Amino acid sequence: MRLAVCAEMVFRDLPFVERVRRIHQSGFDVELWDSRDKDLQALKATGAVFSSMTGYTSGSLVDPDTAHDVVRTAEALIPTAVELGVSRMVVHPAELVAGRAARPVFRSTGRMWATGARTLERLGSLGERHGVTFCLENLNTIVDHPGIPLARAKDTLALVEAAGHPNAKLMLDLYHAQLGEGNLIELVRSALPYIGEVQVADVPGRCEPGTGEINYTAVARALTEAGYEGTVGMEAYASGDDMAALEAFRTVFSVYAEDKR
Repeated sequence: MRLAVCAEMVFRDLPFVERVRRIHQSGFDVELWDSRDKDLQALKATGAVFSSMTGYTSGSLVDPDTAHDVVRTAEALIPTAVELGVSRMVVHPAELVAGRAARPVFRSTGRMWATGARTLERLGSLGERHGVTFCLENLNTIVDHPGIPLARAKDTLALVEAAGHPNAKLMLDLYHAQLGEGNLIELVRSALPYIGEVQVADVPGRCEPGTGEINYTAVARALTEAGYEGTVGMEAYASGDDMAALEAFRTVFSVYAEDKR
């Protein structure tokens, strides 16, 4: 079990490479979003382990007219993932522009379901050829991502199941799931065979665990009891001091560290 921290969301007053260095020196792996504007050699020089990055730059997984762009841009990002040693590339149910739906859709169709499953299977085959796993992230449509179809965790899980490829997994974001569905412990238990990584932040505010309503100690216990041995990533803002936020995250999930030792 490994713990990771999203470099886009903490130490935001520092240059990006310094954020990565701070996270790495604190004993965490590093999550990236868009890698295209980053100095890859400088990132590698930090010695950090990069756990995930955004895995496409245009197109919608569930749109028959643009799904090919998801696969095309994913393939274009593979060399970056390989160079940085990233094992998981994150995709979403639809195209995002500055975190919003590029083309808002508020009703899903059978054609969207079929397209999403086929596209995810194609991504799985692409990932298999290059040694990476594509992870479909669930999103909430209430606060952060209105107009994203098939965004709920139960929808993304169904798409991953339908794709049926070992290199196509679920990026299970519990912040988004809490806003959209709740029942997190049962969710992680049912989704366990399909999880590529778990991401966490508290509700409301999207800050580190312990700042809101989610009982992350119970979630950590449930993950351990279910046998989860993957990565938990803190994709959250710091509510105050950045180092204190990282330590709060580590403390909540320390059961993993104890088991690992």
